[in-house]
Order: sequence, then structure tokens, then C-alpha cells
Amino acid sequence: MRHPKILTSVLTAALGAGLTLTATAGPAAAAAPAPGAGYTGSVAEAKANQAFFDAVLASVAKKRAAAPGAAAVTVVYSTANAPSFRSVISRSAQIWNSSVTNVKLAEGSNPDFAYYEGNDSRGSYASTDGHGNGYIFLDYAQNQQYNSTRVTAHETGHVLGLPDHYSGPCSELMSGGGPGTSCTNSSPNATERARVNQLWQYGLTSALKVG
Repeated sequence: MRHPKILTSVLTAALGAGLTLTATAGPAAAAAPAPGAGYTGSVAEAKANQAFFDAVLASVAKKRAAAPGAAAVTVVYSTANAPSFRSVISRSAQIWNSSVTNVKLAEGSNPDFAYYEGNDSRGSYASTDGHGNGYIFLDYAQNQQYNSTRVTAHETGHVLGLPDHYSGPCSELMSGGGPGTSCTNSSPNATERARVNQLWQYGLTSALKVG
């Protein structure tokens, strides 16, 4: 979730370097320039967000293949490394769970991705190492300046397959910090909801066939 002073990005360097995350490893720090007003994202970030979704999809598909009788598609997350945001993360998950039908978010063991917290000049972001491991980093300063539930729900949207669209209105969750700090909307709009349902209906089916 970007805004003019705090760069919200994925760790494209991690993708290139093949950084491997473990259960206790935190996000890698990397300096990045702050974008100017009207920042619209980059091709590299879009590719990295897509890689994160693909990694989560593959993780869920692997579990489904092992338990084909499972009634629902569930993406499991961990808050072990983001304890002060646990309630906000839970609210974000509830928002998404009440908004879409083809996938659900749940906290638990053997997670498909994890949340981390800390200080980072880039703000909050979603990242993957390109090897099936992914995480969402929640920055303290940004979550004080912007509505924290919106920040978290926005980043979680990347897990579910949605790209950034900073030029969108406040009513669009994936517009992130584009509308400014006064925007407190933390719910996806109809188009975003429909897209997530579509991705998890057809995307998971394709992933299972590949698996």
C-alpha cells in the first residue's frame, strides 16, 4: 500500500536472489526511493504480487490434493510474527470472508503465508521469495497514519490475487494509499469481490490439474 512519502513495495530483490524464508526469518530490509505524488506502481511490483498469489495458490492446491474431500478452500495464515496486529488481521480476514465465497482465510498452523510487523521506510507490503514462501509486512508508522484495517485488508488482497490500482477511488480497496489518509474504507468493492471469486474458482482448478 503506497503513499507519496512511504514506499510500499514487494521485495523484488528477494525474488531475484532466491531468498528463502523460514518460520522464524523476518522480512529482509532493503532501501528504496520514495515515489512522488501520483505513483502508479511498477511492472516489477505487479509481477511480484502475482508471484505471491501464485505461491499461495500452489500451497493451498498441494493441501487440497492431499485432502480432496475438504469442503472449503481455506488459506491459512500465521500472526506469530505480528502479535500487535493480530486483532486487525482478524478483522481483515473477517471482511474478506464475508465478501467472497470461493475462498476463506483462517489463522492456524502449517500456514500458506505469514504476517510480520516492524519499521520499514517502504511502508507495508506483500512479498514472496519465488519458492512457495510469502509474507505480508505491516509497518508501524504507516498503520498509524492510515486506517490500519484498510492497510491490512489491502495487503491481504494481494494474497487473494488482486493487483494494486493506486489511481482508483476510496471505494476501491486496492487503490491503497492513493486516496489519501482520510480514506478509511476497508472493504473490497463488487468488482474486486467478483475477481477474487473468479480467481479462486478457476485458478485453483488449474493449479490442482498441474499438481
